[in-house]
Amino acid sequence: MQTVTSTDGTDIAFEQHGDGPPLILLHGGSAPQYWRPVIPRFAEDYTVIVPHRRGVGESGDSDEYTLSRGAEDVRAVIDAVDDDPILFGHSFGGLLAIETARTASVEKLVAYEPAVLVGEYREQADLASQMQARIDDGEPRQAMKFYVREVMHGGDIDDLDGWLAEWPPWPDIVALTENIARINRAIEGYRLPESLDITAPTLLLTGTEGPPHLRDGIRAVDAALPGDHLLEIEGVGHGGPAEAPGRVIPKVRSFIERQETVAPESSR
Repeated sequence: MQTVTSTDGTDIAFEQHGDGPPLILLHGGSAPQYWRPVIPRFAEDYTVIVPHRRGVGESGDSDEYTLSRGAEDVRAVIDAVDDDPILFGHSFGGLLAIETARTASVEKLVAYEPAVLVGEYREQADLASQMQARIDDGEPRQAMKFYVREVMHGGDIDDLDGWLAEWPPWPDIVALTENIARINRAIEGYRLPESLDITAPTLLLTGTEGPPHLRDGIRAVDAALPGDHLLEIEGVGHGGPAEAPGRVIPKVRSFIERQETVAPESSR
């Protein structure tokens, strides 16, 4: 494990695997262990770097958290590696990757269902406050169940307990409940610009089984970038990169290993 110091003095830890051009994997509302099924698929050809988000894993923490502070943490990791990295973010990590790529030099950008809320859903979003109410009532497990139902399943699943019993992060992820509530406050406060000033070649990924509000969000991100960047993967949900790496990662590798810098064709 290595560490870097972010702008405000907080230590940000990161793992490093393999050898080759740098590829930074940014986890979402789960732990950095989310990427375990993905790392072996890149480590033979890339130096895979997995930062631990502030307040998670081996990283330090602070009283205040904002999206811009999270991007500063990612930039601190970028500054510590050789060459411009490829950024690959999932969910909130996808939003961090997008915001970081607006100000940092990156080779390429990949975001799987970034946590971008738009339209009526954004105006009514109160996931953070509903999680916090359950936390304040001494029910972090119920807060996490509420989060999983909304974010992973778009609020619609018949047997959540049965699904959780088969979900590898459960129940350890309950320990991250307060951290996840605060990143949702950052997500709900974010407003997508009409245009994104990102020059790096970009791939946006979504699964056809992903939650509708995040699928709306990624289409809005695509519209804010010049050209077509969106690729939909049939039958895959929000956990796609780790839960279906055999479906998702070949598409990511195909994009990042292409020599040309034109945007990928949309599958819409």
